[in-house]
Amino acid sequence: MPTFTAPDGTRLAYRTHGDGEPVVCLPGGPADSRYLGDLGGLSAHHRLIVPDLRGTGRSGIPDDTSSYRCDRLVDDVEALREHLGLPRTDLLGHSAGANLAVQYAVRYPMRVDRLALITPSTRAVGIPITGEARRDLAGRRSDEPWFPAAFAALEALTRGADADWEAVTPFFYGRWDAGAREHHTTARPTNAQAVALFGADGAFDPEATRAALAGCEVPVLLLAGELDLNSPPPAMAEFATLFRDAALVQQPGAGHYPWVDDADRFAATVAGFLGR
Repeated sequence: MPTFTAPDGTRLAYRTHGDGEPVVCLPGGPADSRYLGDLGGLSAHHRLIVPDLRGTGRSGIPDDTSSYRCDRLVDDVEALREHLGLPRTDLLGHSAGANLAVQYAVRYPMRVDRLALITPSTRAVGIPITGEARRDLAGRRSDEPWFPAAFAALEALTRGADADWEAVTPFFYGRWDAGAREHHTTARPTNAQAVALFGADGAFDPEATRAALAGCEVPVLLLAGELDLNSPPPAMAEFATLFRDAALVQQPGAGHYPWVDDADRFAATVAGFLGR
């Protein structure tokens, strides 16, 4: 894997897939970026540049662990852009990585051509997602064989009780089949400290971020999964209203990883937006 050096000297790695116009793709988690793969074949349309965030995958562990904070990671994205020699770039963020993508676009609006937010977390903009909203959406899958155990775990987690996170995993996929199970093995974060400190105090300033986004002229795609408990469609619709030029697309039958649930539909939607 190619590498570059962050401003604090941490050595960071990134993957590339495909050819064409570049898209910097920021993973969620923070987790090893390999779970993104080639985003359902999006690499047939664009060159995907996929960094491992510090402390994940093949990137180095920083001396200063406070640099795991989301707002601090913006400096790493800018260092990657400079390393690649890109005057501007399209930027894609998945899940928690969307928080980073949004904060980068706020700090460096002149460096971003288009912004694609895929089943994004809403922490950077302060949109709450209630346990009731998650339970209501989960109830649509009551005919699935795994539902009773998964729903019981979801209710326990919603109450703040101890529960098995693995039990709720099927809710994050449109189909809990062999392909989803295999993908899940790549999507689990392994650096608990990086996950815990990503949203540490000071990482987010929702009021300031929302105000900045109101003046953002970058075209935005906000892609929601119809069945996604992590980023439910109503919250995604509210997220889209924060931008001047946002296209909200809901992928039918999709969960939190829409390129796993329907690769062709996902790739066509994102490529269509990036190529417009």
